[in-house]
Amino acid sequence: MQLLQTPPSGLAISTQSPLPRSGANSLKAHRLSSTLRCSSSVRAHRRFVRPPSLPRASSVEASASVESVDAAKKEVLVALSQIIDPDFGTDIVSCGFVKDLFVDEALKEVSFRLELTTPACPIKDMFEQRANEVVGALPWVKKVNVTMSAQPAKPVFAGELPKGLQRISNIVAVSSCKGGVGKSTVAVNLAYTLVGMGARVGIFDADVYGPSLPTMVSPENRLLEMNPETKTILPTEFMGVKLVSFGFAGQGRAIMRGPMVSGVINQLLTTAEWGELDYLVIDMPPGTGDIQLTLCQVAPLTAAVIVTTPQKLAFIDVAKGVRMFSKLKVPCIAVVENMCYFDAESKRYYPFGKGSGSQVVQQFGIPYLFDLPIRPTLSASGDSGTPEVVADPQGEVAKKFQDLGVCVVQQCAKIRQQVSTAVSYDKSIRAIRVKVPDSDEEFLLHPATVRRNDRSAQSVDEWTGEQKLQYGDVAEDIEPEDIRPMGNYAVSITWPDGFNQIAPYDQLETMERLVDVPEPTRAAGIGAV
Repeated sequence: MQLLQTPPSGLAISTQSPLPRSGANSLKAHRLSSTLRCSSSVRAHRRFVRPPSLPRASSVEASASVESVDAAKKEVLVALSQIIDPDFGTDIVSCGFVKDLFVDEALKEVSFRLELTTPACPIKDMFEQRANEVVGALPWVKKVNVTMSAQPAKPVFAGELPKGLQRISNIVAVSSCKGGVGKSTVAVNLAYTLVGMGARVGIFDADVYGPSLPTMVSPENRLLEMNPETKTILPTEFMGVKLVSFGFAGQGRAIMRGPMVSGVINQLLTTAEWGELDYLVIDMPPGTGDIQLTLCQVAPLTAAVIVTTPQKLAFIDVAKGVRMFSKLKVPCIAVVENMCYFDAESKRYYPFGKGSGSQVVQQFGIPYLFDLPIRPTLSASGDSGTPEVVADPQGEVAKKFQDLGVCVVQQCAKIRQQVSTAVSYDKSIRAIRVKVPDSDEEFLLHPATVRRNDRSAQSVDEWTGEQKLQYGDVAEDIEPEDIRPMGNYAVSITWPDGFNQIAPYDQLETMERLVDVPEPTRAAGIGAV
Protein backbone atom coordinates (compact mmCIF):
# COMPACT_ATOMS: atom_id res chain seq x y z
CA MET A 1 0.00 0.00 0.00
CA GLN A 2 1.30 3.48 -0.85
CA LEU A 3 1.13 5.88 2.11
CA LEU A 4 -0.08 9.49 1.64
CA GLN A 5 2.18 12.23 3.09
CA THR A 6 0.62 15.28 4.83
CA PRO A 7 2.34 18.60 4.01
CA PRO A 8 4.47 20.02 6.81
CA SER A 9 2.39 23.19 7.07
CA GLY A 10 -0.67 21.26 8.20
CA LEU A 11 -2.85 22.95 5.58
CA ALA A 12 -5.37 20.95 3.58
CA ILE A 13 -3.88 20.13 0.22
CA SER A 14 -5.56 17.70 -2.14
CA THR A 15 -3.21 14.81 -3.02
CA GLN A 16 -3.87 12.42 -5.86
CA SER A 17 -2.57 8.88 -5.46
CA PRO A 18 -3.33 5.70 -7.36
CA LEU A 19 -6.13 3.72 -5.82
CA PRO A 20 -5.23 0.38 -4.38
CA ARG A 21 -6.53 -2.59 -6.35
CA SER A 22 -7.85 -4.54 -3.44
CA GLY A 23 -11.53 -3.76 -4.16
CA ALA A 24 -14.38 -1.78 -2.55
CA ASN A 25 -13.08 -2.07 0.99
CA SER A 26 -9.80 -0.53 0.02
CA LEU A 27 -11.67 2.30 -1.74
CA LYS A 28 -13.74 3.04 1.40
CA ALA A 29 -10.61 3.04 3.52
CA HIS A 30 -8.94 5.47 1.16
CA ARG A 31 -11.96 7.83 1.24
CA LEU A 32 -12.13 7.70 5.04
CA SER A 33 -8.44 8.48 5.34
CA SER A 34 -8.77 11.43 2.98
CA THR A 35 -11.74 12.82 4.95
CA LEU A 36 -9.84 12.60 8.23
CA ARG A 37 -6.86 14.35 6.72
CA CYS A 38 -9.05 17.17 5.36
CA SER A 39 -10.82 17.71 8.71
CA SER A 40 -7.51 17.79 10.49
CA SER A 41 -6.15 20.30 8.00
CA VAL A 42 -9.16 22.65 8.39
CA ARG A 43 -8.81 22.59 12.16
CA ALA A 44 -5.12 23.42 11.76
CA HIS A 45 -5.99 26.33 9.46
CA ARG A 46 -8.48 27.68 12.02
CA ARG A 47 -5.79 27.55 14.66
CA PHE A 48 -3.28 29.56 12.62
CA VAL A 49 -5.54 32.14 10.86
CA ARG A 50 -6.95 34.68 13.33
CA PRO A 51 -9.97 36.85 12.55
CA PRO A 52 -9.55 40.68 12.66
CA SER A 53 -9.79 42.09 16.19
CA LEU A 54 -13.07 43.80 17.08
CA PRO A 55 -13.22 46.90 19.30
CA ARG A 56 -13.96 46.26 22.90
CA ALA A 57 -17.43 47.12 24.14
CA SER A 58 -16.06 49.53 26.76
CA SER A 59 -14.16 51.56 24.10
CA VAL A 60 -17.26 51.84 21.93
CA GLU A 61 -19.32 52.97 24.89
CA ALA A 62 -16.70 55.55 25.93
CA SER A 63 -16.54 56.98 22.40
CA ALA A 64 -20.32 57.17 22.21
CA SER A 65 -20.41 58.88 25.62
CA VAL A 66 -17.89 61.54 24.53
CA GLU A 67 -19.86 62.21 21.36
CA SER A 68 -23.06 62.42 23.36
CA VAL A 69 -21.55 64.95 25.81
CA ASP A 70 -20.19 67.06 22.93
CA ALA A 71 -23.60 67.07 21.30
CA ALA A 72 -25.21 68.07 24.58
CA LYS A 73 -22.76 70.96 24.98
CA LYS A 74 -23.56 72.18 21.49
CA GLU A 75 -27.25 72.13 22.37
CA VAL A 76 -26.58 74.20 25.48
CA LEU A 77 -24.52 76.75 23.53
CA VAL A 78 -27.21 77.03 20.87
CA ALA A 79 -29.77 77.68 23.60
CA LEU A 80 -27.56 80.31 25.28
CA SER A 81 -26.99 82.07 21.95
CA GLN A 82 -30.60 83.25 22.19
CA ILE A 83 -29.51 85.72 24.91
CA ILE A 84 -28.39 89.00 23.36
CA ASP A 85 -26.20 91.57 25.11
CA PRO A 86 -28.01 94.89 24.45
CA ASP A 87 -24.79 96.92 24.65
CA PHE A 88 -22.75 94.83 22.19
CA GLY A 89 -25.70 93.78 20.03
CA THR A 90 -24.58 90.16 19.85
CA ASP A 91 -25.23 86.94 21.78
CA ILE A 92 -23.40 86.04 24.97
CA VAL A 93 -21.77 82.97 23.36
CA SER A 94 -20.16 85.10 20.61
CA CYS A 95 -19.14 87.62 23.27
CA GLY A 96 -17.18 84.85 25.01
CA PHE A 97 -19.15 85.09 28.25
CA VAL A 98 -19.80 81.33 28.61
CA LYS A 99 -17.02 79.58 30.53
CA ASP A 100 -16.43 76.19 32.21
CA LEU A 101 -19.36 74.40 30.54
CA PHE A 102 -19.89 70.94 32.05
CA VAL A 103 -22.61 68.37 31.30
CA ASP A 104 -23.35 65.48 33.68
CA GLU A 105 -25.30 63.00 31.58
CA ALA A 106 -26.05 60.66 34.45
CA LEU A 107 -27.69 63.38 36.56
CA LYS A 108 -28.90 65.34 33.49
CA GLU A 109 -27.27 68.41 35.03
CA VAL A 110 -25.64 71.39 33.25
CA SER A 111 -23.16 73.75 34.91
CA PHE A 112 -21.42 76.80 33.47
CA ARG A 113 -20.10 80.24 34.37
CA LEU A 114 -21.04 83.58 32.80
CA GLU A 115 -17.99 85.85 32.87
CA LEU A 116 -19.21 89.41 32.26
CA THR A 117 -17.08 92.43 31.42
CA THR A 118 -17.68 94.05 34.84
CA PRO A 119 -19.12 92.98 38.20
CA ALA A 120 -21.28 96.12 38.08
CA CYS A 121 -23.18 94.94 35.00
CA PRO A 122 -26.69 96.33 35.48
CA ILE A 123 -28.35 93.39 33.70
CA LYS A 124 -26.39 90.53 35.27
CA ASP A 125 -29.53 89.27 37.06
CA MET A 126 -31.37 89.21 33.74
CA PHE A 127 -28.52 87.24 32.17
CA GLU A 128 -28.62 84.70 35.00
CA GLN A 129 -32.40 84.34 34.84
CA ARG A 130 -32.50 83.95 31.05
CA ALA A 131 -29.63 81.44 31.11
CA ASN A 132 -31.54 79.28 33.59
CA GLU A 133 -34.67 79.54 31.47
CA VAL A 134 -33.23 78.69 28.03
CA VAL A 135 -31.03 75.83 29.24
CA GLY A 136 -33.71 74.49 31.57
CA ALA A 137 -36.10 74.36 28.60
CA LEU A 138 -34.01 71.63 26.94
CA PRO A 139 -36.01 68.37 27.27
CA TRP A 140 -33.17 66.32 28.75
CA VAL A 141 -32.02 68.90 31.36
CA LYS A 142 -33.25 68.47 34.93
CA LYS A 143 -30.97 70.95 36.74
CA VAL A 144 -29.02 74.09 35.74
CA ASN A 145 -26.18 75.59 37.78
CA VAL A 146 -25.18 79.12 36.70
CA THR A 147 -22.29 80.97 38.32
CA MET A 148 -21.82 84.69 37.67
CA SER A 149 -18.34 86.26 37.54
CA ALA A 150 -16.48 89.16 35.93
CA GLN A 151 -13.34 89.48 33.84
CA PRO A 152 -10.12 90.31 35.73
CA ALA A 153 -9.42 94.03 36.02
CA LYS A 154 -7.02 95.11 33.30
CA PRO A 155 -6.76 98.10 30.96
CA VAL A 156 -7.27 97.89 27.21
CA PHE A 157 -4.34 100.27 26.75
CA ALA A 158 -1.32 98.50 25.26
CA GLY A 159 1.38 101.00 26.18
CA GLU A 160 3.82 100.92 29.06
CA LEU A 161 1.61 101.98 31.94
CA PRO A 162 2.92 102.92 35.38
CA LYS A 163 2.77 99.97 37.73
CA GLY A 164 0.00 101.50 39.84
CA LEU A 165 -2.36 101.71 36.85
CA GLN A 166 -1.75 98.28 35.34
CA ARG A 167 -4.70 96.58 37.07
CA ILE A 168 -7.40 99.19 36.54
CA SER A 169 -10.05 98.37 33.95
CA ASN A 170 -11.67 101.78 33.47
CA ILE A 171 -10.58 105.32 34.36
CA VAL A 172 -13.44 107.80 34.29
CA ALA A 173 -12.80 111.56 34.48
CA VAL A 174 -15.47 113.76 36.08
CA SER A 175 -14.87 117.27 34.76
CA SER A 176 -16.51 120.66 34.51
CA CYS A 177 -13.60 123.01 33.71
CA LYS A 178 -15.31 125.43 36.10
CA GLY A 179 -15.33 125.58 39.88
CA GLY A 180 -18.41 125.53 42.07
CA VAL A 181 -20.76 123.50 39.87
CA GLY A 182 -20.78 120.35 42.04
CA LYS A 183 -18.18 118.31 40.18
CA SER A 184 -16.74 116.74 43.36
CA THR A 185 -20.24 115.93 44.60
CA VAL A 186 -20.97 114.08 41.37
CA ALA A 187 -17.60 112.26 41.40
CA VAL A 188 -17.96 110.99 44.99
CA ASN A 189 -21.60 109.93 44.68
CA LEU A 190 -20.92 108.23 41.33
CA ALA A 191 -18.08 106.24 42.90
CA TYR A 192 -20.22 105.01 45.78
CA THR A 193 -23.05 104.19 43.39
CA LEU A 194 -20.68 101.95 41.41
CA VAL A 195 -19.63 100.25 44.65
CA GLY A 196 -23.29 99.58 45.40
CA MET A 197 -23.55 97.93 41.97
CA GLY A 198 -20.79 95.48 42.90
CA ALA A 199 -17.69 97.14 41.43
CA ARG A 200 -14.26 97.75 42.96
CA VAL A 201 -13.75 101.49 42.92
CA GLY A 202 -11.19 104.16 43.76
CA ILE A 203 -11.35 107.97 43.77
CA PHE A 204 -8.44 110.22 42.86
CA ASP A 205 -8.83 113.85 43.88
CA ALA A 206 -6.71 115.69 41.30
CA ASP A 207 -7.35 119.18 42.66
CA VAL A 208 -4.16 120.04 44.52
CA TYR A 209 -5.05 123.70 45.03
CA GLY A 210 -8.42 122.94 46.63
CA PRO A 211 -8.92 119.23 47.45
CA SER A 212 -12.51 118.37 48.32
CA LEU A 213 -12.28 114.67 49.14
CA PRO A 214 -11.20 115.06 52.81
CA THR A 215 -14.41 117.01 53.46
CA MET A 216 -16.78 114.73 51.56
CA VAL A 217 -15.68 111.41 53.09
CA SER A 218 -14.61 110.45 56.61
CA PRO A 219 -12.02 107.68 56.61
CA GLU A 220 -10.54 106.63 59.96
CA ASN A 221 -7.02 107.06 58.64
CA ARG A 222 -6.84 110.57 57.21
CA LEU A 223 -3.18 110.42 56.24
CA LEU A 224 -1.64 108.65 53.27
CA GLU A 225 1.12 106.22 54.16
CA MET A 226 4.09 105.02 52.16
CA ASN A 227 5.18 101.42 51.85
CA PRO A 228 8.83 101.56 53.02
CA GLU A 229 9.85 98.59 50.87
CA THR A 230 8.23 99.47 47.56
CA LYS A 231 8.18 103.27 48.08
CA THR A 232 4.57 103.30 46.94
CA ILE A 233 1.63 105.21 48.40
CA LEU A 234 -1.01 103.27 50.31
CA PRO A 235 -4.46 104.75 49.63
CA THR A 236 -6.76 105.34 52.54
CA GLU A 237 -10.19 103.73 52.42
CA PHE A 238 -13.76 104.61 53.35
CA MET A 239 -16.74 102.25 52.99
CA GLY A 240 -15.05 100.09 50.39
CA VAL A 241 -13.62 102.87 48.20
CA LYS A 242 -9.89 103.54 47.93
CA LEU A 243 -9.04 107.24 48.25
CA VAL A 244 -6.05 109.35 47.26
CA SER A 245 -5.97 113.14 47.65
CA PHE A 246 -3.35 115.77 48.29
CA GLY A 247 -5.57 116.72 51.23
CA PHE A 248 -4.64 113.39 52.86
CA ALA A 249 -0.92 114.11 52.45
CA GLY A 250 -0.85 116.29 55.55
CA GLN A 251 -0.15 119.43 53.51
CA GLY A 252 -3.65 120.87 53.27
CA ARG A 253 -3.82 122.94 50.11
CA ALA A 254 -0.84 123.43 47.85
CA ILE A 255 0.87 126.75 47.21
CA MET A 256 3.16 125.97 44.29
CA ARG A 257 3.70 126.60 40.62
CA GLY A 258 2.12 124.61 37.79
CA PRO A 259 5.05 122.33 36.87
CA MET A 260 5.44 121.28 40.51
CA VAL A 261 1.71 120.56 40.75
CA SER A 262 1.87 118.35 37.64
CA GLY A 263 4.69 116.38 39.24
CA VAL A 264 2.76 115.96 42.51
CA ILE A 265 -0.35 114.74 40.67
CA ASN A 266 1.71 112.34 38.58
CA GLN A 267 3.33 110.90 41.72
CA LEU A 268 0.08 110.56 43.66
CA LEU A 269 -1.73 108.89 40.77
CA THR A 270 0.91 106.52 39.41
CA THR A 271 2.71 105.40 42.58
CA ALA A 272 -0.42 104.61 44.59
CA GLU A 273 -1.14 100.92 45.22
CA TRP A 274 -4.61 100.92 43.70
CA GLY A 275 -4.63 97.15 43.25
CA GLU A 276 -7.38 95.65 41.10
CA LEU A 277 -10.08 98.22 40.34
CA ASP A 278 -13.01 98.07 37.96
CA TYR A 279 -13.35 101.87 37.98
CA LEU A 280 -11.07 104.70 39.06
CA VAL A 281 -13.01 107.97 39.23
CA ILE A 282 -10.83 111.05 38.79
CA ASP A 283 -12.18 114.30 40.20
CA MET A 284 -10.61 116.65 37.67
CA PRO A 285 -9.50 120.16 38.71
CA PRO A 286 -11.08 123.19 36.98
CA GLY A 287 -9.53 124.44 33.77
CA THR A 288 -7.91 123.06 30.62
CA GLY A 289 -4.22 123.73 31.34
CA ASP A 290 -1.06 121.78 32.11
CA ILE A 291 -2.56 119.79 34.98
CA GLN A 292 -5.48 118.53 32.94
CA LEU A 293 -3.27 117.65 29.99
CA THR A 294 -0.86 115.82 32.28
CA LEU A 295 -3.68 113.73 33.68
CA CYS A 296 -4.98 112.86 30.22
CA GLN A 297 -1.51 111.85 29.04
CA VAL A 298 -0.48 109.86 32.11
CA ALA A 299 -3.78 108.02 32.67
CA PRO A 300 -5.45 106.14 29.80
CA LEU A 301 -8.90 107.67 30.29
CA THR A 302 -11.75 105.41 29.21
CA ALA A 303 -14.41 108.13 29.23
CA ALA A 304 -15.42 111.47 30.72
CA VAL A 305 -18.55 112.70 32.51
CA ILE A 306 -19.23 116.43 32.15
CA VAL A 307 -20.81 118.41 35.00
CA THR A 308 -22.47 121.77 34.42
CA THR A 309 -25.20 124.06 35.78
CA PRO A 310 -28.07 125.72 33.90
CA GLN A 311 -26.35 129.11 33.53
CA LYS A 312 -24.92 130.21 30.19
CA LEU A 313 -21.61 131.09 31.88
CA ALA A 314 -21.17 127.45 32.95
CA PHE A 315 -21.85 126.27 29.42
CA ILE A 316 -19.04 128.44 27.99
CA ASP A 317 -16.42 126.84 30.25
CA VAL A 318 -17.83 123.35 29.89
CA ALA A 319 -17.62 123.65 26.09
CA LYS A 320 -13.87 124.23 26.42
CA GLY A 321 -13.51 121.04 28.42
CA VAL A 322 -15.50 118.98 25.94
CA ARG A 323 -13.29 120.24 23.10
CA MET A 324 -10.17 119.34 25.12
CA PHE A 325 -11.39 115.78 25.62
CA SER A 326 -12.31 115.58 21.94
CA LYS A 327 -8.78 116.52 20.88
CA LEU A 328 -7.36 113.96 23.30
CA LYS A 329 -9.72 111.29 21.89
CA VAL A 330 -11.49 110.77 25.23
CA PRO A 331 -15.21 110.13 24.63
CA CYS A 332 -17.65 112.18 26.73
CA ILE A 333 -20.46 109.80 27.62
CA ALA A 334 -22.81 111.87 29.79
CA VAL A 335 -23.67 115.38 30.93
CA VAL A 336 -24.87 116.02 34.50
CA GLU A 337 -26.75 119.30 34.95
CA ASN A 338 -26.50 120.06 38.68
CA MET A 339 -28.72 122.39 40.74
CA CYS A 340 -31.29 122.18 37.99
CA TYR A 341 -34.63 122.57 39.82
CA PHE A 342 -36.51 122.22 43.08
CA ASP A 343 -40.10 121.22 43.89
CA ALA A 344 -42.34 123.28 46.15
CA GLU A 345 -46.11 123.46 46.59
CA SER A 346 -46.65 120.76 43.92
CA LYS A 347 -44.76 122.83 41.39
CA ARG A 348 -41.28 122.60 39.86
CA TYR A 349 -39.11 125.71 39.78
CA TYR A 350 -35.94 126.37 37.73
CA PRO A 351 -34.17 129.21 39.58
CA PHE A 352 -31.14 129.30 37.27
CA GLY A 353 -33.02 128.84 34.01
CA LYS A 354 -32.91 125.91 31.59
CA GLY A 355 -30.97 124.68 28.63
CA SER A 356 -27.25 124.57 29.48
CA GLY A 357 -27.08 120.78 29.75
CA SER A 358 -29.24 120.10 26.73
CA GLN A 359 -27.19 122.61 24.74
CA VAL A 360 -24.02 120.65 25.52
CA VAL A 361 -25.72 117.41 24.48
CA GLN A 362 -27.00 118.84 21.20
CA GLN A 363 -23.88 120.74 20.20
CA PHE A 364 -21.35 117.98 20.96
CA GLY A 365 -23.46 114.87 20.43
CA ILE A 366 -23.09 113.53 23.98
CA PRO A 367 -25.66 110.76 24.29
CA TYR A 368 -26.99 111.11 27.85
CA LEU A 369 -28.21 113.98 30.03
CA PHE A 370 -28.98 113.72 33.76
CA ASP A 371 -30.44 116.57 35.81
CA LEU A 372 -29.94 116.79 39.57
CA PRO A 373 -32.34 118.68 41.80
CA ILE A 374 -31.47 121.29 44.42
CA ARG A 375 -31.62 119.38 47.71
CA PRO A 376 -30.41 120.65 51.09
CA THR A 377 -29.57 117.06 52.03
CA LEU A 378 -27.23 116.74 49.03
CA SER A 379 -25.17 119.69 50.21
CA ALA A 380 -25.34 118.64 53.86
CA SER A 381 -24.16 115.10 53.13
CA GLY A 382 -21.13 116.47 51.31
CA ASP A 383 -20.20 118.52 54.37
CA SER A 384 -20.87 115.70 56.85
CA GLY A 385 -18.48 113.24 55.24
CA THR A 386 -21.16 110.73 54.15
CA PRO A 387 -22.17 110.71 50.46
CA GLU A 388 -25.87 111.21 49.75
CA VAL A 389 -26.24 107.86 47.97
CA VAL A 390 -25.01 106.17 51.16
CA ALA A 391 -27.04 108.31 53.57
CA ASP A 392 -30.30 107.92 51.60
CA PRO A 393 -29.94 105.02 49.14
CA GLN A 394 -33.67 105.03 48.27
CA GLY A 395 -34.03 108.77 47.75
CA GLU A 396 -34.56 110.71 44.53
CA VAL A 397 -30.93 111.76 44.30
CA ALA A 398 -29.72 108.17 44.75
CA LYS A 399 -32.02 107.05 41.91
CA LYS A 400 -30.56 109.74 39.63
CA PHE A 401 -27.06 108.53 40.44
CA GLN A 402 -28.15 104.94 39.90
CA ASP A 403 -29.17 105.88 36.36
CA LEU A 404 -25.84 107.65 35.88
CA GLY A 405 -23.98 104.60 37.20
CA VAL A 406 -25.77 102.30 34.77
CA CYS A 407 -24.89 104.68 31.93
CA VAL A 408 -21.20 104.75 32.92
CA VAL A 409 -20.99 100.95 33.20
CA GLN A 410 -22.69 100.34 29.86
CA GLN A 411 -20.81 103.01 27.94
CA CYS A 412 -17.40 101.98 29.33
CA ALA A 413 -18.07 98.35 28.37
CA LYS A 414 -19.13 99.43 24.89
CA ILE A 415 -16.04 101.64 24.46
CA ARG A 416 -13.71 98.83 25.58
CA GLN A 417 -15.36 96.43 23.14
CA GLN A 418 -15.09 98.89 20.25
CA VAL A 419 -11.47 99.74 21.01
CA SER A 420 -10.37 96.13 21.43
CA THR A 421 -11.86 95.12 18.06
CA ALA A 422 -11.28 98.35 16.09
CA VAL A 423 -8.26 97.08 14.15
CA SER A 424 -7.43 93.45 13.49
CA TYR A 425 -5.53 91.36 10.96
CA ASP A 426 -7.49 88.84 8.89
CA LYS A 427 -5.04 86.14 7.76
CA SER A 428 -7.56 84.52 5.45
CA ILE A 429 -7.54 87.55 3.13
CA ARG A 430 -4.18 89.00 4.25
CA ALA A 431 -5.72 92.38 5.05
CA ILE A 432 -6.08 94.67 8.06
CA ARG A 433 -9.69 95.22 9.06
CA VAL A 434 -10.51 98.68 10.47
CA LYS A 435 -13.70 99.80 12.16
CA VAL A 436 -13.08 103.05 14.02
CA PRO A 437 -15.03 103.43 17.31
CA ASP A 438 -18.37 105.25 16.89
CA SER A 439 -18.37 104.45 13.18
CA ASP A 440 -20.51 101.92 11.33
CA GLU A 441 -18.10 101.71 8.38
CA GLU A 442 -15.59 98.88 8.11
CA PHE A 443 -12.79 98.96 5.53
CA LEU A 444 -9.70 96.94 4.58
CA LEU A 445 -6.07 98.05 4.29
CA HIS A 446 -3.08 96.27 2.79
CA PRO A 447 -0.44 95.63 5.50
CA ALA A 448 2.33 97.02 3.27
CA THR A 449 0.36 100.24 2.78
CA VAL A 450 0.03 100.70 6.54
CA ARG A 451 3.74 100.01 7.12
CA ARG A 452 4.82 102.44 4.36
CA ASN A 453 2.66 105.23 5.82
CA ASP A 454 4.43 105.25 9.17
CA ARG A 455 5.18 108.85 10.20
CA SER A 456 7.55 108.21 13.10
CA ALA A 457 11.14 109.48 13.28
CA GLN A 458 12.36 106.09 12.08
CA SER A 459 10.53 106.51 8.79
CA VAL A 460 10.50 110.31 8.29
CA ASP A 461 13.23 112.84 9.09
CA GLU A 462 11.88 115.08 11.86
CA TRP A 463 13.76 118.18 10.66
CA THR A 464 13.47 118.03 6.91
CA GLY A 465 10.37 115.87 6.49
CA GLU A 466 12.31 113.70 4.08
CA GLN A 467 11.00 110.17 3.67
CA LYS A 468 13.63 107.76 5.03
CA LEU A 469 11.55 104.62 4.59
CA GLN A 470 11.44 103.93 0.87
CA TYR A 471 8.71 102.05 -0.99
CA GLY A 472 10.95 99.12 -1.81
CA ASP A 473 12.08 98.76 1.81
CA VAL A 474 8.74 97.16 2.68
CA ALA A 475 8.01 93.70 1.30
CA GLU A 476 4.70 93.39 -0.49
CA ASP A 477 3.81 90.25 1.49
CA ILE A 478 4.59 91.73 4.92
CA GLU A 479 2.23 90.71 7.73
CA PRO A 480 1.82 92.25 11.20
CA GLU A 481 2.78 90.06 14.13
CA ASP A 482 0.58 91.78 16.69
CA ILE A 483 -2.00 94.60 16.87
CA ARG A 484 -3.03 96.14 20.19
CA PRO A 485 -5.15 99.14 21.20
CA MET A 486 -3.28 102.30 22.15
CA GLY A 487 -5.82 104.23 24.19
CA ASN A 488 -8.90 105.48 22.37
CA TYR A 489 -7.07 107.04 19.45
CA ALA A 490 -4.62 104.56 17.89
CA VAL A 491 -3.24 101.03 17.71
CA SER A 492 0.25 99.69 18.20
CA ILE A 493 1.33 97.37 15.36
CA THR A 494 4.34 95.08 15.76
CA TRP A 495 6.07 94.11 12.49
CA PRO A 496 8.42 91.17 11.78
CA ASP A 497 11.51 93.42 11.95
CA GLY A 498 10.62 94.28 15.57
CA PHE A 499 9.38 97.80 14.79
CA ASN A 500 6.34 99.01 16.77
CA GLN A 501 4.27 101.39 14.69
CA ILE A 502 1.75 103.74 16.32
CA ALA A 503 -1.11 104.10 13.85
CA PRO A 504 -3.78 106.68 14.83
CA TYR A 505 -7.32 106.01 13.66
CA ASP A 506 -7.35 109.37 11.89
CA GLN A 507 -4.36 108.33 9.80
CA LEU A 508 -5.76 104.89 9.00
CA GLU A 509 -8.92 106.52 7.64
CA THR A 510 -6.88 108.53 5.10
CA MET A 511 -4.94 105.56 3.66
CA GLU A 512 -5.65 103.88 0.32
CA ARG A 513 -8.17 101.12 0.87
CA LEU A 514 -8.43 97.65 -0.58
CA VAL A 515 -11.28 97.25 -3.05
CA ASP A 516 -10.49 94.00 -4.86
CA VAL A 517 -10.12 91.72 -1.87
CA PRO A 518 -8.27 88.46 -2.66
CA GLU A 519 -9.94 85.12 -2.17
CA PRO A 520 -9.41 83.59 1.30
CA THR A 521 -6.34 81.38 1.50
CA ARG A 522 -7.32 77.75 1.80
CA ALA A 523 -4.00 76.53 3.10
CA ALA A 524 -4.12 74.49 6.28
CA GLY A 525 -3.60 76.36 9.47
CA ILE A 526 -4.58 79.76 8.04
CA GLY A 527 -7.71 81.53 9.22
CA ALA A 528 -9.10 84.80 10.51
CA VAL A 529 -7.88 85.96 13.89
